[in-house]
Amino acid sequence: MLPYELLIGLRYTRAKRRNHFISFISVISMGGIALGVMALIVVLSVMNGFQEELRGRILGVASHMEITGPANELADWPGLAAQVAGHPEVRGMAPYVNGQALLAAGSETKGALVRGLLPGEEGKVAEFASHMKSGSLADLMPGEFNLVLGADLARALGVFPGDKVAVIAPQGVVTPAGMLPRIKQFTVTGLFRMGMYEYDAGLALIHLDDARKLYRLGDSVSGLRVKLADMDRAPWVLRDLAKSLRGDYYLSDWTMSHANFFQAVQIEKRMMFIILTLIVAVAAFNIISTLVMAVTDKQADIAILRTLGAKPASIMAVFMVQGSLIGVIGTLAGVVSGVLLALNVETVVPWIEKMLGMDLFPADVYYISELPSKLNWPDVWTIGGVALVLSFLATLYPSWRAARVQPAEALRYE
Repeated sequence: MLPYELLIGLRYTRAKRRNHFISFISVISMGGIALGVMALIVVLSVMNGFQEELRGRILGVASHMEITGPANELADWPGLAAQVAGHPEVRGMAPYVNGQALLAAGSETKGALVRGLLPGEEGKVAEFASHMKSGSLADLMPGEFNLVLGADLARALGVFPGDKVAVIAPQGVVTPAGMLPRIKQFTVTGLFRMGMYEYDAGLALIHLDDARKLYRLGDSVSGLRVKLADMDRAPWVLRDLAKSLRGDYYLSDWTMSHANFFQAVQIEKRMMFIILTLIVAVAAFNIISTLVMAVTDKQADIAILRTLGAKPASIMAVFMVQGSLIGVIGTLAGVVSGVLLALNVETVVPWIEKMLGMDLFPADVYYISELPSKLNWPDVWTIGGVALVLSFLATLYPSWRAARVQPAEALRYE
């Protein structure tokens, strides 16, 4: 047998009221809660997808961890690699040489980061192979002075595979005429597009041995790039390696090198949660107004219940059930619609773009040209819980008002 408070509260919710305005406000309250919950789920899912997509693209070029030595040089990188390989969470390593250079082709010149790498090892820490538009990293042969460019950098220089590009290194050569820059001609053998302008317009790849000669490193390299089994554990692995490595090394992970960017995204996500929660709060205020009017409308019923022996707490429970049901229905509707929309954002956005006849996310403005979405179920439960709590809190004051109704006063004019 259900408590009579629950039965009366449910009956009040289903009943057709004499005051249709109260029913209208109830529907508006449900719709407001549903809209707020749906917006929160979709926005947070899109921000999760955006963060995941950018992190994947950044770490497709960067690495989970980098180790270098004093003056950004490592003399014995194979020995260091042997030490690092002993850590159980390390999955791959590759040496690299980094250097700034000026690239010139015809009348065009562009500054770029030149990275020397071993084509056979680079696939262990980066994803260039899956983003090549033409050519292959295997075309970077030692002593051939071949070059792979980002697609936007190649376009800015006006070069295509097979063209020549002069690479001007900042390390100069002292001559009787003064300091002259080091210049070496390279042949473009491939193009890549990572989908991030920072890399597509500012990165050039050459063979590790050619980079050593260009920057006069001898047998040294700039550092060692490391890939981990779980990128989120990079700070803990870094601390373990810092304690175990023998020698003077500088260690950094992706959370340090891109800390400002990912912290900004995380702060923005939190602020969006707070701002959009206000939509649910406004809908909760509508619940208050709905119940206040319902209490006024049902004063005679309240008085009769009190004369039959109902306690104030029972009267309070009746209207709490009525208000909470509005919140539950609105929350469930918002969760279902929000989850469905979040799972189908990639389909919905192109349809909206087609209807509006415009590109909402042009590739030349944003990092990504498509709107990614990653539904995080803990976020869904948190949003639903917040909406239910706000709805429940909104029922307290009107229900308390109902419990204070005096039977004699309520029935005086009936």
